[in-house]
Amino acid sequence: MAKKSLIQREKKRQKLEQKYHLIRRSSKKEISKVRSLSDKWEIYGKLQSPPRNSAPTRLHRRCFSTGRPRANYRDFGLSGHILREMVHACLLPGATRSSW
Repeated sequence: MAKKSLIQREKKRQKLEQKYHLIRRSSKKEISKVRSLSDKWEIYGKLQSPPRNSAPTRLHRRCFSTGRPRANYRDFGLSGHILREMVHACLLPGATRSSW
Protein backbone atom coordinates (compact mmCIF):
# COMPACT_ATOMS: atom_id res chain seq x y z
CA MET A 1 0.00 0.00 0.00
CA ALA A 2 1.34 3.42 -0.94
CA LYS A 3 1.73 6.09 1.69
CA LYS A 4 -1.36 8.24 2.11
CA SER A 5 0.67 11.42 1.69
CA LEU A 6 1.86 10.34 -1.77
CA ILE A 7 -1.67 9.52 -2.87
CA GLN A 8 -2.91 12.90 -1.63
CA ARG A 9 -0.04 14.66 -3.42
CA GLU A 10 -1.07 12.95 -6.64
CA LYS A 11 -4.70 14.05 -6.15
CA LYS A 12 -3.51 17.61 -5.60
CA ARG A 13 -1.56 17.44 -8.87
CA GLN A 14 -4.67 16.22 -10.68
CA LYS A 15 -6.71 19.15 -9.35
CA LEU A 16 -4.00 21.62 -10.37
CA GLU A 17 -3.79 20.10 -13.85
CA GLN A 18 -7.55 20.47 -14.31
CA LYS A 19 -7.45 24.05 -13.02
CA TYR A 20 -4.74 25.23 -15.43
CA HIS A 21 -5.68 23.03 -18.40
CA LEU A 22 -7.54 25.75 -20.30
CA ILE A 23 -4.77 28.31 -19.73
CA ARG A 24 -2.15 25.93 -21.12
CA ARG A 25 -4.28 24.99 -24.11
CA SER A 26 -5.08 28.60 -25.04
CA SER A 27 -1.41 29.61 -24.72
CA LYS A 28 -0.34 26.77 -27.00
CA LYS A 29 -2.92 27.81 -29.60
CA GLU A 30 -1.63 31.38 -29.44
CA ILE A 31 1.93 30.18 -30.03
CA SER A 32 0.89 28.37 -33.20
CA LYS A 33 -0.92 31.46 -34.54
CA VAL A 34 1.77 34.07 -33.81
CA ARG A 35 4.53 34.57 -36.38
CA SER A 36 7.06 36.86 -34.68
CA LEU A 37 9.66 35.33 -32.43
CA SER A 38 9.46 38.03 -29.74
CA ASP A 39 5.72 37.46 -29.32
CA LYS A 40 6.30 33.72 -29.07
CA TRP A 41 8.84 34.25 -26.28
CA GLU A 42 6.30 36.38 -24.45
CA ILE A 43 3.68 33.64 -24.69
CA TYR A 44 6.25 31.02 -23.60
CA GLY A 45 6.80 33.14 -20.48
CA LYS A 46 3.07 33.03 -19.82
CA LEU A 47 3.09 29.28 -20.35
CA GLN A 48 5.78 28.88 -17.67
CA SER A 49 3.94 30.99 -15.10
CA PRO A 50 1.53 28.28 -13.80
CA PRO A 51 2.89 25.99 -11.06
CA ARG A 52 5.07 23.07 -12.10
CA ASN A 53 2.72 20.50 -10.61
CA SER A 54 -0.03 21.67 -12.95
CA ALA A 55 1.77 20.14 -15.93
CA PRO A 56 0.11 16.95 -17.22
CA THR A 57 3.48 15.20 -17.52
CA ARG A 58 3.82 15.26 -13.74
CA LEU A 59 0.83 12.96 -13.23
CA HIS A 60 1.27 9.25 -12.53
CA ARG A 61 -1.24 6.48 -12.95
CA ARG A 62 -1.69 4.66 -9.69
CA CYS A 63 -3.16 1.28 -8.85
CA PHE A 64 -6.81 1.61 -7.91
CA SER A 65 -6.61 -0.69 -4.91
CA THR A 66 -3.08 -0.20 -3.53
CA GLY A 67 -1.96 3.16 -4.94
CA ARG A 68 1.22 1.67 -6.39
CA PRO A 69 2.71 3.99 -9.06
CA ARG A 70 4.54 1.36 -11.12
CA ALA A 71 3.58 -1.57 -13.36
CA ASN A 72 0.03 -0.35 -13.99
CA TYR A 73 -2.23 -1.75 -16.66
CA ARG A 74 -4.35 1.01 -18.19
CA ASP A 75 -7.20 -1.30 -19.15
CA PHE A 76 -7.81 -2.37 -15.56
CA GLY A 77 -6.27 0.45 -13.50
CA LEU A 78 -4.45 -2.12 -11.39
CA SER A 79 -0.81 -2.95 -10.75
CA GLY A 80 0.64 -6.19 -12.06
CA HIS A 81 0.61 -8.28 -8.90
CA ILE A 82 -2.92 -7.21 -7.89
CA LEU A 83 -4.10 -7.96 -11.42
CA ARG A 84 -2.57 -11.42 -11.24
CA GLU A 85 -4.19 -12.13 -7.86
CA MET A 86 -7.59 -11.03 -9.14
CA VAL A 87 -7.31 -13.14 -12.30
CA HIS A 88 -6.37 -16.21 -10.27
CA ALA A 89 -9.34 -15.57 -7.97
CA CYS A 90 -11.64 -15.24 -11.05
CA LEU A 91 -12.64 -11.70 -10.14
CA LEU A 92 -11.94 -10.23 -13.59
CA PRO A 93 -14.32 -11.52 -16.26
CA GLY A 94 -12.74 -12.28 -19.62
CA ALA A 95 -9.16 -12.38 -18.33
CA THR A 96 -7.49 -15.73 -18.83
CA ARG A 97 -5.15 -17.29 -16.36
CA SER A 98 -1.48 -17.62 -17.22
CA SER A 99 1.51 -19.28 -15.68
CA TRP A 100 3.51 -16.11 -15.10
